Amino acid sequence: MVKNICTASIVLAFLSFPLVLWSSDVFPYDTRIEKLENGLTVVSVPLKNPHIISYYTIVRSGSRNEIEPGKSGFAHFFEHMMFKGTKNIPREKYDDFLTELGAGTNGYTSDDYTCYFVVFAGRENLEKVVKTEADRFINLYYNEEMLKTEAPVIEGEYYSSVSNPGRRLYETLRHEAFEKHSYKHTTLGYLEDIQDMPNQFEYSKLYKKRFYAPDNSIILVVGDYDHEQLIEYIKKYYGVWEPSNYELITPVEPPQEKAKRSHYKWPGQTMPRIAVAFHGPAFSDEKIDKAALDLLAEIGFSRSSPLYQRLVIEEQKCLSIYADFPDRRDPPLLTFNAVVKQEEDLPYVEQEIFTELEYYKNEPIPEDKLEEVKSNMKYSLARQLGTTDGTAGVLAFYVNLTTDPNSINRLFDLYQKTTPQNIQEMAQKYFTKKNSTVVTLSGGEEQ
Repeated sequence: MVKNICTASIVLAFLSFPLVLWSSDVFPYDTRIEKLENGLTVVSVPLKNPHIISYYTIVRSGSRNEIEPGKSGFAHFFEHMMFKGTKNIPREKYDDFLTELGAGTNGYTSDDYTCYFVVFAGRENLEKVVKTEADRFINLYYNEEMLKTEAPVIEGEYYSSVSNPGRRLYETLRHEAFEKHSYKHTTLGYLEDIQDMPNQFEYSKLYKKRFYAPDNSIILVVGDYDHEQLIEYIKKYYGVWEPSNYELITPVEPPQEKAKRSHYKWPGQTMPRIAVAFHGPAFSDEKIDKAALDLLAEIGFSRSSPLYQRLVIEEQKCLSIYADFPDRRDPPLLTFNAVVKQEEDLPYVEQEIFTELEYYKNEPIPEDKLEEVKSNMKYSLARQLGTTDGTAGVLAFYVNLTTDPNSINRLFDLYQKTTPQNIQEMAQKYFTKKNSTVVTLSGGEEQ
């Protein structure tokens, strides 16, 4: 959901500055973490690059938090509502404030968190931004009529999303693969729940009270400012924010005991698609499981992999094939996706994916190939950290998972320690037939 993007400030934000390379850590910058009495966590990364400041507010509220039946989609709903303004600073005044700053702002919702950010120039503007953002989160105002007005907008966004066959496949896959956990639905939620949102004003207030609270939020600031001054401003303007003390307990997904399969017949012509998924491990910067699987995905299913070269380049059976192994707070799906050129080739591509996984279960990856991939992953991260907002964007993802920016360094330490035997063991552990869900999609008649 894009709001008030100012091109000039975004260009400024992405001006490169020299990376600090004296540290052996992959994330080389000093970070400071402070916690207010109300539970608000502040992650501060002062940088020497001039002028630009990225100010992120991370609310640990995503589809994971939507545990009550019939109440999916509220994390995404609040992403919309957070741009409605307050009684102190209505929407129009907030927009004017950003325009005067030459600032860019945006927001997005994921499975585990919702993120809001403002990118602006000038230390002299920091207090104004802290004050305005604190008011926005503490004093968000909307009434029942505003909810009823926004609900059709969200419904339209849902229809726009599922008009894409790839997204419909993804929605179907999650619904089929999960039995209990709230990852069963996507961040947009179920259509019937979105359509019922106009009747859920009281529940929306409860959701806000539970999750839009300091003890469920993180302020992340990266750029050109004085740390002590930042903390002074945050204590001044956020100190009155009351904690919720709500403890989220997500449903535990039971082990999958038999293979699942589903087919979605798309109403109209489209290229066939297949998703082969397995329940995988949650993110960890301590256990080797997810790190080993990340390396396997890069080695076995990237554009340079033998499988990609065979199915996409040589045989031309697929338009694309790739692995999607997301990092999540709870165990997600490890998914292999392919867009196939002919429907009759769907079984062949499926078999090739399973055959490739069997290979990695039985054969250790060559050491030199593993070291090459580890090096490439470090280089890729370094490139992302080459700008103020790039650094903030990377950190936002990891502090959402653990609240600790040092998770990045611990994760890359795990990558470095991972052996071919580790990867082989994890392939054997997770890529079993009974742990699999296969969903296919192809064009057909109206259902």
